[in-house]
Amino acid sequence: MTLDIRPLVDGLSVAPQVTEEDIRAAHAAGFRSIVNNRPDGEEPGQLPSAEAARIAAGLGMAYVYMPAIGPTLDAVSDDFGKALAALPGPVLAHCRSGTRCTILWALAEAKAGTSSGEEIFRTAAAAGYDLSSYAALIDRYAQSRV
Repeated sequence: MTLDIRPLVDGLSVAPQVTEEDIRAAHAAGFRSIVNNRPDGEEPGQLPSAEAARIAAGLGMAYVYMPAIGPTLDAVSDDFGKALAALPGPVLAHCRSGTRCTILWALAEAKAGTSSGEEIFRTAAAAGYDLSSYAALIDRYAQSRV
């Protein structure tokens, strides 16, 4: 299986669930940090976060386990934004499909006022992610920073 890396912005890419081989491939591709936004046990057979952290550490990569599910996305986006600012880049964030990671980035970006809602939606769409169900929230945060 080939790791489906989708660049969002400079220094941040997202991907679906990773395997041990994917972590090694991400390291070989130059990623220095991994953020795991998928809760352990969400799907049978997924790589547990403790094992992924061990593999990443063995490669000299930073690893952050920051599980997020629908009701917690808004709150977790604050920590996600802080992690992106603090971690050595480039950063690869992953979840089941990459969508949650993209939503977390979008909310953090809107809250920071770094990009307009339109720019955020365009960036996500270019990576293949539809954030329309979060449009009102993203726009509200983005407009409050204008």
